[in-house]
Amino acid sequence: MNSIALDYCSDTDAREWLAEEQGDREARCHPEHVFEEIIGASAALTAVLRQVELVAPTDATVLIQGETGTGKELIARAVHQRSARRHHPFIKVNGAAIPSGLLESELFGHERGAFTGAIARHLGRFELAHQGTLFFDEVGDLPLDLQSKLLRVLQEQEFERVGGTRTIGVDVRLVAATHRDLAPMVVEGTFRSDLYYRLNVFPIRLPPLRERPEDIPLLVRHFAQQHAQRLHKPVHTIPAEALEALTRYPWPGNVRELQNVIERAVILARDGVLRPVLPTWQQPLQRSPAGGSTLADVQRDHIVRVLRDTSGVIGGQHGAAARLGLKRTTLLSRMERLGIARQAQ
Repeated sequence: MNSIALDYCSDTDAREWLAEEQGDREARCHPEHVFEEIIGASAALTAVLRQVELVAPTDATVLIQGETGTGKELIARAVHQRSARRHHPFIKVNGAAIPSGLLESELFGHERGAFTGAIARHLGRFELAHQGTLFFDEVGDLPLDLQSKLLRVLQEQEFERVGGTRTIGVDVRLVAATHRDLAPMVVEGTFRSDLYYRLNVFPIRLPPLRERPEDIPLLVRHFAQQHAQRLHKPVHTIPAEALEALTRYPWPGNVRELQNVIERAVILARDGVLRPVLPTWQQPLQRSPAGGSTLADVQRDHIVRVLRDTSGVIGGQHGAAARLGLKRTTLLSRMERLGIARQAQ
């Protein structure tokens, strides 16, 4: 892998550069498969984009499943932009970011006086998304009592505002996303089976970055140029050894983590050369004398090292979850799966 220069003008040029570097003419991006904000030319990502092209012109509900940081919102926007609804609103709501007591009002709106503090009528996200697309991120965090109400809107395209009696009809396409595996939640009784089947009309699995390492040079190139322009830093070259190290790292925080690493590297760059040197992602690249570690071993060592660096603190702005680009619950789940006890750090 050669050093790369940051002198391209478009993402299509970047894809063509990758094809030339790999000596693979088939890797070139054809115009009909160009997605403005989605960077990559791997087979795994190309398969996802083909699914987007198939489902976008329809009004089918789409369920995007993927780890944190994989770019689920970008896929949702691509579905919207390639649909007949593209000239109407694209409205977002995050089921994990809004307190459960306020989520119903955020989704369906409320009337004046519906509850303490409701001093005026409030339009919910479904009304705002009329004739457009509603992107419901982290739908797996939706409380059970609201799941039935969401199902009704999907089936009947109507609802009532909180504190209201008038039925309001809407024309909304739903694109849902989650990092959770909803099928086991249905078995456990924490997610309604009828809602799961309604959401799962057209599932799209977004692969983690470790499953498409050939896209990493493209992403590095894109983010490096993006941050260099924004930060007014004269970065023009990425050494081959740095690019190879970035490609080998498993990226537990996926594309979001890569973007943050490149931003920091741009800030630290000197003489126009990008040299990412973060020890928290470099050290797992070392191979064991026995001939190499498994991905689980690398992830386990990396998480333990970050826990040690944060003195065992998991949540908060400076905790291990933030350092890894993960949610606190996601990190705890991954620690349990990898057999990492909180006192093991």
